[in-house]
Amino acid sequence: MSRERPRRVTRLPAQENIEKLEKVVNEGNFYGAQQMYKSISARYISAERYSEALDIIESGACIQLTNGQITCGAELAVLFIEALTKGNYPCNDDTIDRVRKIYKKFPQISVPLQLGDVEVDDDMQKLSEAIGAAKIRVEGCSSFLKSALKWSVRFGSHKSGAPEIHAMLAEYIFSESPEVDMAKVSFHFVRGNIPKKFASTLVSFMGKCYPGEDDLAIARAVLMYCALGNLRDANNLFDEIKKQVQSNNLELPSSDLMQFIEYLLQVLQRDALPLFNMLRANYKSSIDRDPSFNEFMDLIAEKFYGVQPRNPLQSMFGDIFKMMGAE
Repeated sequence: MSRERPRRVTRLPAQENIEKLEKVVNEGNFYGAQQMYKSISARYISAERYSEALDIIESGACIQLTNGQITCGAELAVLFIEALTKGNYPCNDDTIDRVRKIYKKFPQISVPLQLGDVEVDDDMQKLSEAIGAAKIRVEGCSSFLKSALKWSVRFGSHKSGAPEIHAMLAEYIFSESPEVDMAKVSFHFVRGNIPKKFASTLVSFMGKCYPGEDDLAIARAVLMYCALGNLRDANNLFDEIKKQVQSNNLELPSSDLMQFIEYLLQVLQRDALPLFNMLRANYKSSIDRDPSFNEFMDLIAEKFYGVQPRNPLQSMFGDIFKMMGAE
C-alpha cells in the first residue's frame, strides 16, 4: 500500500497576505493582526524571501500606526529595520524613502506646553493622558529611528548614520516631546542635512523656553557643529538664526555667551591658537554655564589646532556626543 505524500505547503504571495492582514486590522483585531504580521513575516525571512517580508512588515507598521496603534506599529517598524539588516539591504535613497514612509505614519499631535492652556478643573486628566501618549509616541518613534541609524551606519556611507534619519529623529523629538531636551535634538540635527530647519527649530524654541535657555541652546548648536569640524554649517546656522529672528520681529539673545560665539566663529577661520586660548579664558564664566561646553571646546581645539585632549582617556570613553545620543 503506497503512502500518501504529505502535501507541500505553498505560501501565499506577499500581496495576498497584505490584503488578508489589512482586513483583520480593519475589523479592529489589532492584537491578532500583530501576531500574524510577526509570524508570517518570520516565515518569509527564514526562507530568505526578504523582499516579500519587507513588504508585509512595512504595510503592517503603516496600517497599525494609521489606526493609532503606536506600540504595535513601532514594534513592526523595528522589525522592518531588522529585516533590512538580515537581508543586507544597502542604505540608499530607496531604502531611506521606505524608512521615511513609516516615519510619516507616526502621529504628530501637539501637547499643551503650559497648564494655563487647559481648563484646570476639567482637563487636568486629559492633559496627563496627552503627556503619557506623547511619551509613548516619542519612545516608539525613537526606537525605530535609532535602529534605522544603526543599520545605516553598517550599510551606508556615513560613519555616524544617514543624515536624513538623524533629521527625522531630531524633528520628531522636538515636535512631540512634552519636555524637550534640546541637547538631544541638537545632537541629531548637527548630524542631519537641514541646517535651515535646525535654525527655525531653535527660533521656535526661543519662544517657548525658560529665560536664559535660549542663548544656551544656540551656543550649544554652534559648538556641536564646530566640535565635528563643520565650521561651514556652524556659520550657516548662526546666520540663518539671525535672519529668521529679524524676519519674525524677534530679538537675538543678548549675553556674553552670544558675544563669545560671534568671536569664536571668526577666530576659527584663522590659524590662531593663542587667540583661541585667550578667548576661552576671557569668556570662562560664560562657557562654564553648561558643563558640556568645556568638553566641546576641547574637541574644537583638537579639530582645528591639533591640541590633544587634556584627559587622555577622553578619546576612549568620554565622547560627549555618544553620551548625548544615548537614551
